[in-house]
Amino acid sequence: MGQVDLFNQTEKTIQLRNGELYFDQNLLSLNESQELFQLLLSNSEWEQGEITIFGKTIIEPRLRCWYGEKDYVYSNSILKANPLPSYLVKFKTNIEQIAQTTFNSVLINYYRDGNDSMGWHQDNEKELGKNPVIASLSLGQMRVFHFKHINLKEEKFKLELTNGSLLIMKGETQHFWKHQIPKSKQLNEPRINLTFRNIL
Repeated sequence: MGQVDLFNQTEKTIQLRNGELYFDQNLLSLNESQELFQLLLSNSEWEQGEITIFGKTIIEPRLRCWYGEKDYVYSNSILKANPLPSYLVKFKTNIEQIAQTTFNSVLINYYRDGNDSMGWHQDNEKELGKNPVIASLSLGQMRVFHFKHINLKEEKFKLELTNGSLLIMKGETQHFWKHQIPKSKQLNEPRINLTFRNIL
């Protein structure tokens, strides 16, 4: 484990080597989190996509839904834009104020249990621009979020993304850090996360 100076209990900003995070473990109350989780679970147009990695096409180990003004392409997978539901607008506005930026899209991932996962990657597609701001709102089952520096092997750490928590990745984070959510056989409950972003 690298010597990453995370944060104390009163500070939400995390200064990284080549990057910056903002982490609020309690952005939403339990009632707010549960209500939003059920709205998303029942009303989202979930699909299971295919992505191409190193020339190999695989089925993504989770479900997804894309809301925004434009289609989104990553790993040779095209996400068709759906209009943002009205019940998400207030959450988007609140997160924009915290992040001090604007978002025009949100990728929603549905992890059905611990068998669903997200492999190591960087959100550095050209459509996101230089130093993109990515805000991730977590609902439901806590999942462990891993970080590792792309050049410095000793620089790595993990965060527990709890129900109602908000993680914002900004600055050079996407250029120098990879992140993942690994599988966990111990987890049986679902998780939904919303990753707000701005597509140029």
